[in-house]
Amino acid sequence: MRVVIAEDHYLVREGTRRLLESSGEVEVVAAVESAEALLNAVDRLRPDAVVTDIRMPPTNQMEGIEVAHAIRSKHPRVGVVVLSQYANSLYAFELFRNGTGGLAYLLKDRVGELEEVLRALREVTTGGSVIDPQVVEGLLARRQQPSGSLLETLTSREMEVLSEMAQGKSNAAIAEALFISQSAIEKHINSIFAKLALSADDGEHHRRVAAVLTFLRNQDLRSARDTSSS
Repeated sequence: MRVVIAEDHYLVREGTRRLLESSGEVEVVAAVESAEALLNAVDRLRPDAVVTDIRMPPTNQMEGIEVAHAIRSKHPRVGVVVLSQYANSLYAFELFRNGTGGLAYLLKDRVGELEEVLRALREVTTGGSVIDPQVVEGLLARRQQPSGSLLETLTSREMEVLSEMAQGKSNAAIAEALFISQSAIEKHINSIFAKLALSADDGEHHRRVAAVLTFLRNQDLRSARDTSSS
């Protein structure tokens, strides 16, 4: 397999390169340190797969996930393995939001387990997907939360705000739609996060994603109940 590695820490990048090449199954055709360099390398070299860190310059937020979507959109035959030190189900939701084919989400601890990384690479190059077992546990735990009952704790105004969030609107757009101030919207959103038990440690963007997913799951359940009763 011809593979491109993206990792901003030199020692980790070179360690991953040597580990993969030691298998005799992988040729690392490029090792880069930023999302922009990764996209350029994929455009030039057309590898079979990419192994990328989830956080890279310039913002060190979710560049790995964003570049994974860009690569899969432009080069659908290139598989992408995203490595993260965070066993956070919200990152997985974000990575797989448009589909799972050709994508893998592994914890960085797996890098030392060569066969696990090779298995992920084999899967994504054939259009399959892999998700780290620890992240699966987080996803299952989140699904088991009584999201419907949590939503029932929201006020009618907070439900209106959440409904607008589910349409992808910014705080400013929500404020305009509901004819209230943007600061009031921010207070409502913080209250929504608190009532849905979404930790500030997950970051603003991920809490918004989780809140919207909770809302949409509840809407799906209500629609299913209405259909079955009619």
